[in-house]
Amino acid sequence: MREVRVIDDEGNQLGIMTPYDAIKKAKEKNLDLVEVSPSAVPPVCRIMDFGKYIYQQEKREREAKKNQKVIVVKEVKFRINVDDHDYDTKKNHVLRFLEEGDKVKATIFFRGREMTRQMLGAKILERLIKDVGDHGIVEFRPRQEGNTLHLIMAPKKVAAPAGEKKPKQPKPPQSQQPPASPPAAAATPGSQS
Repeated sequence: MREVRVIDDEGNQLGIMTPYDAIKKAKEKNLDLVEVSPSAVPPVCRIMDFGKYIYQQEKREREAKKNQKVIVVKEVKFRINVDDHDYDTKKNHVLRFLEEGDKVKATIFFRGREMTRQMLGAKILERLIKDVGDHGIVEFRPRQEGNTLHLIMAPKKVAAPAGEKKPKQPKPPQSQQPPASPPAAAATPGSQS
């Protein structure tokens, strides 16, 4: 008959016993017997409240999910004949999205004969880059794909607080000399080669 190593609910080793005896010990404490290491010889089982264990694990996962930030790409659409007031409103949307930590995709869609006026669209996006420059960085410069022209902006990185480590500065390049040969290994008494 197969034997298992048993650990009780307080982390103490109870020793090696048959599965029947291990289940009996778990039932005495109104707990479950859970196999935690099936590849060990003999397999390791733990006496625990399995329902409580699953609940705590799910709770930790929910906490971890709550603390992570999901980056969303918001899209703002312009036309080549956009009015100044409309441009300012959409620019303010872009600023708000960047402050909230989201990326922004600014798109200009050309219809029909507007394809001959692509320079107007490029000027609008360049104006947007200049107006929003303090609040975000350009991830992708204005790029033409089919009948749309778009750029992607991301929020600026927040400066690290004074207590945190700064990233290491790259070392300056050293002179181009061949590497020195390693010193010859000294023979120590008792070693043979």
